[in-house]
Amino acid sequence: ASDARLVRFGIREVSDYRTDDGHRGFKLNGRKILIRGGGWTDGLLLDADPRRLRAEVLYARHARLNALRLEGFWGTGRALYDLCDELGILVIAGWSCQWEWTNHIGRPADEPYGGITTPELIDLVAESWRHQLLWLRNHPSVLAWAQASDMLPHPDLERRYVEIRESVDPTRPTLVSTKGKTSEISGPSGVKMLGPYDYVPPVYWYVDKTHGGAYGFNTESGPGPQVPPLESLRRMIPEDKLWPLNDLWEFHCSRGRFMNLDRYNEAMDKRLGPPGDLEDYLRKAQFLNYEAMRAMFEAFTANKHRATGVIQWMFNAAWPKLWWQLYDYFLQPNGAFYGARKAGEPVHILYNYGNREITAVNNSAEPAPKLKAAIRVLDFGLKEIISKTVDFGLLADEVKPIDVLQLPGSGPTPVLFLDLRVFGDKNRLVDANFYCLSAKPETLDEANATWFVTPIKDFADLTALNDLKQITLRLKSRTSKEGAMTRVTVDLENPTDDLALMVEVRVMRDYSEEAVLPIYLDDNYITLLPKESRRISGYFVTEDLRGEEPLVKVRGWNALAAEK
Repeated sequence: ASDARLVRFGIREVSDYRTDDGHRGFKLNGRKILIRGGGWTDGLLLDADPRRLRAEVLYARHARLNALRLEGFWGTGRALYDLCDELGILVIAGWSCQWEWTNHIGRPADEPYGGITTPELIDLVAESWRHQLLWLRNHPSVLAWAQASDMLPHPDLERRYVEIRESVDPTRPTLVSTKGKTSEISGPSGVKMLGPYDYVPPVYWYVDKTHGGAYGFNTESGPGPQVPPLESLRRMIPEDKLWPLNDLWEFHCSRGRFMNLDRYNEAMDKRLGPPGDLEDYLRKAQFLNYEAMRAMFEAFTANKHRATGVIQWMFNAAWPKLWWQLYDYFLQPNGAFYGARKAGEPVHILYNYGNREITAVNNSAEPAPKLKAAIRVLDFGLKEIISKTVDFGLLADEVKPIDVLQLPGSGPTPVLFLDLRVFGDKNRLVDANFYCLSAKPETLDEANATWFVTPIKDFADLTALNDLKQITLRLKSRTSKEGAMTRVTVDLENPTDDLALMVEVRVMRDYSEEAVLPIYLDDNYITLLPKESRRISGYFVTEDLRGEEPLVKVRGWNALAAEK
């Protein structure tokens, strides 16, 4: 033989369908799947280090995402697709929006076809499309091809795309646009791109019926900024410029409508109270990050398969930034990462901010026949207002409303706590989910909604959380080496009669006190009730200790920890 090549391949079937409302959904091996994805970007310098690349795809799986959308960033080689094949992450790959806007393409670009309209450019792009499909068609992770982002391909170009797809790869669905566009050749795209891109409160995802809310397939959306923890900020901004917020912070924002943190900061001020210093700002930032991201993914989960998918914009970071990221450029997860992970629990119990329903969800392919839900509502002083248990079971992939909260009209205290648990056989804890609820309703200013945000008319009032008593938790940690990995187990105990809110576990290097990254913890930003204990486990690559010993540290909204 004059030539030979070793090719890895997988066997599976992908297809699409339309809901009764015309929204597009996807099937994997004949079964409907809810797409829980993130928008991928390659690194700023396109220097894809193999270890970093594996860590990032592992982060997608660890955050319980099942898909990545590649808009123009197709990876710097096959390695990204090999990893997605191996780790079970689906890929929606397609062109970026840059050819659709004059300021990016450098030539006239108009609705509805952008700037690729001449025969010469159509030939160039069509041949590029052919090569991309030939390059990637053997990868089972590729779920669908996206022919355009914000607009439509010119009809002459789309006809070429159709010919190429039918001859090169007829096995996959194609999106004519990732926006809600209708082509004269292939009809409606069946997906939407209606925002938001800036901060919206948890209730948004449940009550919005005209923009980015939990219906249909939202190809790019999210609750805006995700400010990272202090350890990453110190690598981005000089120490003397960290507080108060200034133009160096804005340098690490985005462009256009997203060049500052104004709407995010307004939500923080009005919902949680103005921060007094940097530490206060960052604990409130992680609260917003976790709460907002959990709500988005939970709402789409609660509404499946009327809601068929959502892509968090974005998943990762091309450079050190403050916007659109589940983890930052330094591979540090923020609260949004663990909010997404919580929403994707295999068996999950959640609160619907729109109608106060308590919903149980089976995100797995296996039935869960014998379960018990424990539902408790506590006032701010931790006095029990509601306590009930519900026996239920779930079929594979089932969504089941199990209760509706009957909360007092005005609320006995400004903030209520909702503690949700699911137990399995032998009273084994299957899922735990905790919410801080405002007695004051949060309402949207839908009349002034835009493509990038729906403003808030009346803000929730969670400012009472600032009055939580400062407490000390008991901490016991241990590590053990397993091959190239180090396992870490952290036992936390709240010995007090007070609540420990948003408790974050960090693994540091003992001498430098730098974060060990990447890190894969099974939970984080947890809440401990009085006298409650919880175990958090995880692992990291031993080499990332850089010769130092691991040091576990804990911080929270109102809690520190000391070794027991």
